[in-house]
Amino acid sequence: MAVSRELEIAPSARPKPADYPFDLDAALSSIVSIRTVIPEDAFTAEVLGTERSGNGVIIRKDGVILTIGYLVTEAEKVWIGLSDGRTVEGHVLGFDQETGFGLVQALARLNLPELPIGSSAKADLGTRVITAGAGGRTRALASRIVARQEFAGYWEYVLDQALFVAPSHPYWGGTGLIGPTGELLGIGSLQLEHGREGAGPAEQLNMFVPIDLLHPVIDDIMKFGRPNRPARPWLGVYATEIQNRVVIVGLSGRGPADLADLRQGDVVLRVAGTRVEKLATFFRAIWALGTAGVRVPLTIERDGGRLEVEVKSGDRSAFLKRPRLH
Repeated sequence: MAVSRELEIAPSARPKPADYPFDLDAALSSIVSIRTVIPEDAFTAEVLGTERSGNGVIIRKDGVILTIGYLVTEAEKVWIGLSDGRTVEGHVLGFDQETGFGLVQALARLNLPELPIGSSAKADLGTRVITAGAGGRTRALASRIVARQEFAGYWEYVLDQALFVAPSHPYWGGTGLIGPTGELLGIGSLQLEHGREGAGPAEQLNMFVPIDLLHPVIDDIMKFGRPNRPARPWLGVYATEIQNRVVIVGLSGRGPADLADLRQGDVVLRVAGTRVEKLATFFRAIWALGTAGVRVPLTIERDGGRLEVEVKSGDRSAFLKRPRLH
């Protein structure tokens, strides 16, 4: 598969076959490229775009590919680029809003190895890993796990134990995190900056969704397109932490918070009486109230005053276009 040289990893930073007790090239051949087309009227089109590209990992002999969910959410067309140069069409099986995983089914025989699934819980800090994008060794980076900690994303998303890896892969979406024995430990989600004490630029890290979160949901995603569990309440806010204050920085158009007249710049002080200062605390306080549809009382600071706002939460998936059957 042709790879643009501007996206290649520097030769000195690539993994070397002699350093690993498994067939490195065979493992890297299970990493594929994913390109999707999303309808212009899709709910996520404005934020995530109508053309998305990234990576995925073959995890089953029948052509099931694991990727990061934002690449395939509401996709009407999926194209899979393989390590032998072929491009085949794919179909979105589904995605999980809570973990961030997405699954794609290739619609042609791949004849490529699947990457065995490992245990992210057994990967200690300092573990030598490979961050692998589609393109073989030219798009693979020798890395190490540098942190395992909670991560809260501004889009109403929390992971209890995300994996953080350095150095950072520049083309991170859907990359495979390959452990020291050749097993899949996680799927790439984000690139983040980690500030260093003293002088010097911030360190770039990749955040990975741990593979252990896949086991409880994979069968449901393949059968139903999503986990078979009650949906969490969703407000449709984009929020951030600023000096121990949760600030609304954006709203999903037509979402529950938008309809309740929450506004950009609002500071969330309490959720149903519970004080919130951290993003993860804010989201967990909402989820603790029940399932999608529950009313969420918020105490808001706006323009120097306080007001009470009640938001009737929704099911995020109900706003999204479902995958088309092929």
